[in-house]
Amino acid sequence: MDRLDAPGFTLRQLSFLVCAAETGTVAGAAARLHVSPSAVSEALSELERSLGAQLTVRRRARGLSLTSTGADVVARARALLAESRELETSLRGAHGELVGPITIGCYPTLAPTILPALLQGFGRAHPRVELAILEATHDRLEGTLEAGQLDVAFVYDTLIPGQPQRAKLFELPAHVIVAGDDPLASAARVTLEELVERDLILLDAPPSSEHTLSLFAARGLAPRVRHRVQSYEAVRALVGRGLGYGILVQRPANPASYEGYPVAMLEITPAVPPVGVDVIWPSLPAPTARTRALVDFARAMPWPQAR
Repeated sequence: MDRLDAPGFTLRQLSFLVCAAETGTVAGAAARLHVSPSAVSEALSELERSLGAQLTVRRRARGLSLTSTGADVVARARALLAESRELETSLRGAHGELVGPITIGCYPTLAPTILPALLQGFGRAHPRVELAILEATHDRLEGTLEAGQLDVAFVYDTLIPGQPQRAKLFELPAHVIVAGDDPLASAARVTLEELVERDLILLDAPPSSEHTLSLFAARGLAPRVRHRVQSYEAVRALVGRGLGYGILVQRPANPASYEGYPVAMLEITPAVPPVGVDVIWPSLPAPTARTRALVDFARAMPWPQAR
């Protein structure tokens, strides 16, 4: 049998390199890893000697940057570290049982629709999988999949940087909400032209704000924004009190605002293009068996559809 030589570097050194790349400084990596800066610096130097290449440029006042070789090594290191963690956790399960963590990212307005049924159903089916949640807008989700901070995310189908794998779960057109006592509340449909001179309560969280404004722009209109809020429920609460109308995508079963004020949902005419909701996961490293199971579970669920 051929002799297998062990590599000249360690997983510990690779983890130190990845952490230093993410924090941008030796001191930052040391703080995250709970070691001394000298330990991080020494590990990076040993790794460079083992590989025979300069991976980082370290300047005391300007932090740490990666060379082109260093960037390539970091990408490969993330895959190796993910595989090593998966090896460790896979041995804890028996008879193919899924075991280990999954970190799920979710756009905040999708969370009430996506997370309750997903966490309950998947959690019952795989009780030894540890599910953690990060709610964040699209701009804050940027780079989290590639950095290994998330295993999977639920987002609107607008552009997400990088090249994640993705599958469409469902799609819904935007709708208008008005207070229950608004003269428009009894109408089934409304045009954007009828709304343009009214006060808009804008959900100001990317990409929702851009999407809402683009609906008006496509018809050569500019809405009158009265308030900008970052919470879906805040939009409904202000609309419920008669402070303006809102444009939203998600369709809760509860016809009242957070405070109990009634709101009415109106379809937009002419019809606007529906907004897709996707599940995404990184291309590299390859998803774990439990992440693949979560994606498959999500794709099989009976999600809401346009009415």
